[in-house]
Amino acid sequence: MDFPEALLLLAAGLAAGVVNAVAGGGSLITFPAMIAVGLPPIPANVSNSMSVCPGYLASVWGSRADLPDRRWLLRLVPGTVLGTAAGCALLLSTPARAFELVVPFLVLGATAVLAFQDQLRRLVGQPSTPPESGRPVAAVAGYRAAAGGTVLRSTSRQTLALHTMVVVGAVYGGYFGAALGVMLVAGLALVLDETLTRVTAIKNVLSAVVGLTTIVAFAAFGPVNWTAVAVVAPATVIGGYAGARLVRRMAPELLKTVIVLFGTAIGLLLLYRSWT
Repeated sequence: MDFPEALLLLAAGLAAGVVNAVAGGGSLITFPAMIAVGLPPIPANVSNSMSVCPGYLASVWGSRADLPDRRWLLRLVPGTVLGTAAGCALLLSTPARAFELVVPFLVLGATAVLAFQDQLRRLVGQPSTPPESGRPVAAVAGYRAAAGGTVLRSTSRQTLALHTMVVVGAVYGGYFGAALGVMLVAGLALVLDETLTRVTAIKNVLSAVVGLTTIVAFAAFGPVNWTAVAVVAPATVIGGYAGARLVRRMAPELLKTVIVLFGTAIGLLLLYRSWT
């Protein structure tokens, strides 16, 4: 790797860290950059997944003030790990062409869910709220009711919907990872009655768990280009922390607009790449 290629990867890592913290989809900056410096698709995908993990960790630190109770978060970790492991196994056992064709539709679908989340909420009922930091889980147990007093959804259904969204997002993250943030924010915003700032903070934690799991899986079984990882990973830390701080200063509607725009652009770009 020569100096211009290293500089390209460094700049891509910084930009991806910011984008992942703010909206998700930063891998669509680093993944093409790795392709541009000569890596084949599968090694580029594997190396990219490992490179962005430090940026996720930095995003968690930057958004820690917006996180809910730790016990509530810990309940999401097992499903996230198992889903990610399944996605990693799927990636390493299927042809590269398969994920190139499927991923654009997954990204566009997730973006559409986020864009129309208010309409979808009216169809499925008002979802549950994660407990504030320091509040016991029991404080939000029971049923949520509409204005007329009709019970919309039991706690068990809320929990099932939440864990399903998390597992599906984790499988996607282990399989490809680009626009993982868009996928997670879309799913979480649908089943959690919370501000988008808090949803984004929860997304950062889940993304970090996905990233750590992919590091273990791909380090053991994947074709990793460690030189590319060494250049990109530190840059995502700086960008991830800066992006997480930026999120806290953004209005919720602006943040939602940014995420939807990024998701749409990423999905269309992937669709174009898969058919050319």
